[in-house]
Amino acid sequence: MIERKAISFVGAEGNRLTGDIWDGGGQPVVFLHGGGQTRRAWDATARDVARRGMRAIAVDQRGHGESAWVESGHYGFHHYGEDAAAIFRQVHERFHTRPAAVGASLGGLASLTAEMRAGPMLDALVLVDITPRLDPAGVDRIQGFMGARMEEGFASLEEAADAIAAYLPHRAPRRSLEGLRKNLRQGEDGRYRWHWDPAFIKGAVNINSGAEALMQELIAGLPELHLPVLLVRGMRSELVQESHAREFVSLAPAASYVDVGGAGHMVVGDRNDVFASEILKFLGRDQAA
Repeated sequence: MIERKAISFVGAEGNRLTGDIWDGGGQPVVFLHGGGQTRRAWDATARDVARRGMRAIAVDQRGHGESAWVESGHYGFHHYGEDAAAIFRQVHERFHTRPAAVGASLGGLASLTAEMRAGPMLDALVLVDITPRLDPAGVDRIQGFMGARMEEGFASLEEAADAIAAYLPHRAPRRSLEGLRKNLRQGEDGRYRWHWDPAFIKGAVNINSGAEALMQELIAGLPELHLPVLLVRGMRSELVQESHAREFVSLAPAASYVDVGGAGHMVVGDRNDVFASEILKFLGRDQAA
């Protein structure tokens, strides 16, 4: 059995980035979570990847989980891209080979930005329900949910679970609250709040700062992106429409995409079985464990 071990990195501003590694001994695969999530969202997938002989490395991005809240308050997409580039360089230095990357939403755009601005850095890239072209209404809905209880928090884990269930009515009810606990921190007042820096949403340099210009830059550069890319889209996604996916693969020469039925934007949480199978095939390790 491959056990999870701690690993750490230094971000672009000298910021501490906390991670886990499941060391299967081969190709390193860096997992970067979506906005508002933590590295623990990848636990099941990372174990599957490690069992197939790869090194699965999941990292809390700046301001999330156990990674440092940056003093500068810099939480724009391009700052996450700079951190991703720093992680990829350090992984390459430690394991002497280019890593592959799997990025959900924010993590996907961070990985794509790193590759297109500072690459070539990666061996392959999996984008989980994200392209540089996003549905504005979907963005507003996601950020609205994230910000609604950002400061007030929740009186209990049950209250937080009820809020998530209302937001994701298609997902089966949670059998345990322990998984949810990983995404929350309990304050001195006893209330539970999301495990990320509120400046991510409301700071002077938040996730929306410079986002439109960066997205246009990425779209314009896709014809020069020759990296193998797999776009995994949730068929019920509120963020990535089918037309966005088709545009992406038409522009990026080595890109392909697959739809995951029954999944929304949170593809990994909705259908991890299908998701893990697809990325293992893409990474070339779909042989029996």
